[in-house]
Amino acid sequence: MSFDDRYDRDPLTTFRESKRPRKPREVTARRGMWLEDAPTQFYGQLVAADRETVTLADADGQRRSFPRHGTFMDDEGAVKLAFRAPTQKGPARSASGSFVVQNAPARVARAGRIFVEGKHDAELVEKVWGHDLRVEGVVVEYLEGADHLDAVLSEFGPTPSRRVGVLLDHLVKGSKETRIAQGITQQFGADAVLVVGHPYVDVWQAVRPQRLGREAWPVIPKGQSWKHGICAALGLPHDDQADIANAWRLILDRVRDWKDLEPSVIGRVEELIDFVTAPGE
Repeated sequence: MSFDDRYDRDPLTTFRESKRPRKPREVTARRGMWLEDAPTQFYGQLVAADRETVTLADADGQRRSFPRHGTFMDDEGAVKLAFRAPTQKGPARSASGSFVVQNAPARVARAGRIFVEGKHDAELVEKVWGHDLRVEGVVVEYLEGADHLDAVLSEFGPTPSRRVGVLLDHLVKGSKETRIAQGITQQFGADAVLVVGHPYVDVWQAVRPQRLGREAWPVIPKGQSWKHGICAALGLPHDDQADIANAWRLILDRVRDWKDLEPSVIGRVEELIDFVTAPGE
């Protein structure tokens, strides 16, 4: 027996396959959706759900509860209900983790300032703490190197009512930065200037290396340009300053909020903001 060439395949086979039960689709449960409980053919709107059951209400208001993991029917066929975690409601948070102050009026800049070593430091602080700084009226400026700190502060003239906070790189025992910090504190007084820092060679290392797909930052031998060495180790161009700037932009783009930074940096920036915004400042 042969089949008519007009048929691509046995029509009886096609008919049988169309009758085979299909795997239920997964759909997100939502209040008000119309469903039919397949075994009982009860048809109603989803009006409630708990850990074990879902409740449907028909057009007459009659309610019945069914196992929430059962199979239901919608207009397109059999479905399994998926229950998504509700979106957390509450005050929005900024990148620093603080509550966002909505519609805050522009605040006149405080007399005090926060100084950081370089442009990259300032950009990182702005990305994570920018909202907080604008709400508090704190301006962040960069020094273009710790060696300029004495001259900058002498011109600025910090006082207990005009406080200055300073964030330095590589503030570790015996370092040049530590000696600078000690001298500045003695010169201007601890009630007018607070100098803190992180232990890293550069603020790049304040970004958690996991954000770059690494377990640790590369170790660059002494005597080599640190940033050029980092770029080379990361497989990034490093021929000129434009390449260094592009590398930093790639790193900064990986920072989403405070959780992408090392704790030793987070705590120091928060300490500086508290210092320059203390009551009476």
